[in-house]
Amino acid sequence: MDKKTKLAWLKRYSETNAVSGFEAPMKELLQERLAGKAEVSYDKLGSVVFTSAAADEGAPKIMLASHMDEIGFMVKHITKEGFLKFVCLGGWWEQVMLGQRVTVHGSKGDLVGVIGSKPPHILTPEERTKVVQKRDMYIDIGVKDEKEARKLGVFEGCPVTPYAEMAVMADGKTLLGKAWDNRIGCAVMADVMDNIHAKKHPNTVYGVATVQEEVGLRGAQTSVNLLKPDVAFVIDTCVAGGTPGVADDVAPAKIGGGIAITIYDAGMIPNTALRDFAAKVAKDLKVPTQISISEGGATDGGRIHLHGDGVLTLTFSIPTRYIHSHQSIIHLDDYEGAIELITAMIEKLDAKKYSELLQG
Repeated sequence: MDKKTKLAWLKRYSETNAVSGFEAPMKELLQERLAGKAEVSYDKLGSVVFTSAAADEGAPKIMLASHMDEIGFMVKHITKEGFLKFVCLGGWWEQVMLGQRVTVHGSKGDLVGVIGSKPPHILTPEERTKVVQKRDMYIDIGVKDEKEARKLGVFEGCPVTPYAEMAVMADGKTLLGKAWDNRIGCAVMADVMDNIHAKKHPNTVYGVATVQEEVGLRGAQTSVNLLKPDVAFVIDTCVAGGTPGVADDVAPAKIGGGIAITIYDAGMIPNTALRDFAAKVAKDLKVPTQISISEGGATDGGRIHLHGDGVLTLTFSIPTRYIHSHQSIIHLDDYEGAIELITAMIEKLDAKKYSELLQG
């Protein structure tokens, strides 16, 4: 895939609106991307599974898990004046929310909105020192009252997504956009499945785009129950360091430094044999890698590795600046390195290697 085509796909991934519980648009996009490249199936929660089966009976079953959902909001109440009160879908920090543009997905079409805030001119000195709480925020869609809002198709339960257009930044490789958590993981998964479709590999691979990760790793639970894999590679994002105020011991991975191998997060300690195997394959390929540590967050791996009597699980992370906000930043080199490394690991992970990994 040439760079122009690659960027076009990444733009579509980033700009697709699909918050937790409303992932259908992203599911459709992935099915378009992998049409004719894999068998398609689903779990009952909405996760989509792309299967590339091995010819050998008894081959290891490998799950590539990447979540489709982005953080966003849901309308919970319409005031008589026509303002929308909302609940958060996923983890939001109040300080990145106020004054940001959103898209309200009503029953009659999309509406432009903004998260309302008081202008600084009328804030009291005490108010200036406090963070506005989520419960005090609202979305303004530019209507005169509740009746007009409902006439336009707004209802309690309709999803709201952050608004941002993807942009290529100064160096030509740094990408600014919304929802990189975890659309870049979906992009890696799709490209790996495309790669192995054209190659011989010694296992059965399930490329899984999971739902509702941001609200409790829910699609990971249902899809692992369905597939019962032997090995799982979770593909997600991690907080990137290298910015003012972020220490290396908190966020050691930096954008452009290579795919990050997660050595610890709040939901899982990875399988150490699988971790070391990844490091060796990367070294042999000369693919740059970093480490990632997340003491305050987890990935789909937190559910997957506990399935049945255990699944050998490892998380690969794309370092991402300004994660869980309207705009975040990734680097093309990290994305491309992830595809190369995971593809190579699948090609090498046959029944013999799986047996060795089980022995630790």
